[in-house]
Amino acid sequence: MNTLQTIYNNTFAEIARTRDSFTPELTLREVGAITSVSTGIARVSGLPGVGSDELVKFPGDVFGIAFNVDETEIGVVLLGDYAHLHAGDEVQRTGRVMDVGVGSQLLGRVVDPLGRPLDGDGPVATRQRLPIERPSAAIMDRAPVNAPLQTGLKVVDAMIPIGRGQRELILGDRQTGKTTIAIDTILNQRGKDVVCVYCAIGQRASGVAKVVAALRENHAMDYSVVIVTEGNDAPGLAYIAPYAATTIAERFMEEGRDVLIVYDDLTQHARSYRELSLLLRRPPGREAFPGDIFYIHSRLLERSTHLRSELGGGSLTALPIIETEAQNMSAYIPTNLISITDGQIYLSPSLFELGVLPAVDVGKSVSRVGGKAQHAAYRAVAGDLKLAYAQFEELESFARFGARLDEPTLKIIEHGRRIRACLKQPELSPVSVAAQIAVLLGLSADLFDTIPIEKIALAERALTDAAGELPSELCSRFETADSLSDDDRETVTNVARKALRPFQIPTSAGTES
Repeated sequence: MNTLQTIYNNTFAEIARTRDSFTPELTLREVGAITSVSTGIARVSGLPGVGSDELVKFPGDVFGIAFNVDETEIGVVLLGDYAHLHAGDEVQRTGRVMDVGVGSQLLGRVVDPLGRPLDGDGPVATRQRLPIERPSAAIMDRAPVNAPLQTGLKVVDAMIPIGRGQRELILGDRQTGKTTIAIDTILNQRGKDVVCVYCAIGQRASGVAKVVAALRENHAMDYSVVIVTEGNDAPGLAYIAPYAATTIAERFMEEGRDVLIVYDDLTQHARSYRELSLLLRRPPGREAFPGDIFYIHSRLLERSTHLRSELGGGSLTALPIIETEAQNMSAYIPTNLISITDGQIYLSPSLFELGVLPAVDVGKSVSRVGGKAQHAAYRAVAGDLKLAYAQFEELESFARFGARLDEPTLKIIEHGRRIRACLKQPELSPVSVAAQIAVLLGLSADLFDTIPIEKIALAERALTDAAGELPSELCSRFETADSLSDDDRETVTNVARKALRPFQIPTSAGTES
């Protein structure tokens, strides 16, 4: 009993000594108050030291970005549900800018721009956080774009090649297949050691769910990250989404990896910025819509590049998507992005209505990197093909008037129809390099010209299957050789001739159309 009393005495004596020696430290905090709350923004007073773009904290763990820093108050863009916020609520500075978790832990996950999981698979435990707005790589840190990023789409890989580190705009009217091209490109990166980041900006939840389901079914989520803001989210979330996605992608690039990022779509991003500008009463011109749209998109897309080998040699390829209205490519935002990017893939509603899918208008599409980012095997066959296709499109409009055409003109038109038929491709079914080369060589050797147009799809499928049996050494040369040798060309042409023979009609019987 005596011993227990001693223990108690010693314990209480130690507590007393600790209490007496403790000196509370006072920390200086800047605390403000909400003066008004409206759709997606709040006006705050009482934070004299806050910086531009600084993160501030509201009750209920809601964060905001200090967008307007005025003399008497600040305009804050809210990043979450703000229904519970009221005038007079306390606001605290965080002393940091908006950042996001990065790292391989994000692979296979669906998150929002704040890094919160949306897939129901538990929290994302990232080890590092980086600001969403970061300076783009210096010019001297960049290397030329010289390696192709295969999309698996014949019309793109043959005629509008995309390089690793390039920025290729995808534009067209709504419901013309823009997202499908981007998703097919992601699916084609399977087994190619390319990390893919898909950023959905202000999209319908059902549309995003369909995309995620397609990625899961095709085992593409293993190397992908999906960042989502829905149409009913706060405009601030839609505004920061592409920047957060780019920071996540940049971290993989800095590790020396090749990365593909899809922004779907920047029209919604521009609209969310316009909404914020109007709500915050920013003066029109340099600081707000429409003048600032060029700036917000250029500082986003300039971060996509190919780094020098001394810096790891990683690359970030951007596929921004934008929606045109009534095929108006010369509108303000489309022309902005055309001038920022390294080329564009234009999708035509006319071709879409005709069932030519993907509905790529080759005449209005361009890649400013071009053949420098294309396998030599493509360069050997695609140049003549693009010229023949362009001639066909010019002549096709005259043929519709029912004019009498001479034999050479008819031959060009029939050949062009077969090129168009061979470039058709169902969604979610990317084609390998070897199969594409076989089809393109078959077209350039006029092997499809003696096949009835209604049998082209079957003939092409037979040729694609036959190309899968080509020797692996030959297939690897397609991707590594400096040129397509005559022997390799002859081998593939013979395979194509043999595969297509059952579908051809005798030349004497004439060519069906």
